[in-house]
Amino acid sequence: MSKVKGFFSEFQEFAVKGNMIDLAVGVIIGAAFGKIIDSLVKDVIMPFISFILGGQVDFSNLFWVLKEPANYAGPRTYEALTKAGANVLGWGNFVTILINFILLALVVFFMVKLANKARNKLVTQTAAEPAPTPDDVLLLREIRDLLKK
Repeated sequence: MSKVKGFFSEFQEFAVKGNMIDLAVGVIIGAAFGKIIDSLVKDVIMPFISFILGGQVDFSNLFWVLKEPANYAGPRTYEALTKAGANVLGWGNFVTILINFILLALVVFFMVKLANKARNKLVTQTAAEPAPTPDDVLLLREIRDLLKK
């Protein structure tokens, strides 16, 4: 019975340690932050790029058919051809994902840069204000100075 109790107390200590809690909070915040960044790129930035380019920025239906199935008479879309078993090189989908990745990376870069700037500003403000010396240290310094005389 004491081994079981020891196991549970050890597990409880492990589970409530600061590092594990911090990691869990980081994962949850990271997932929410990822959704925000994804929405920012998809719903805010991409419409502007589509407007500038004069159309939809979705190249996923651009492909080369390397080998078409015999007697295929269906639509010539990427999805239909791949379902029919055609050998299709979908380079347009890759380009779309690459553009999304570059935009995501730029947004994250600027957000990290902004966060670092705010953190540095906070650090310089706290560094400029030295902490007051505790009374016991002041008293010990006075005693030291008196003993030197």
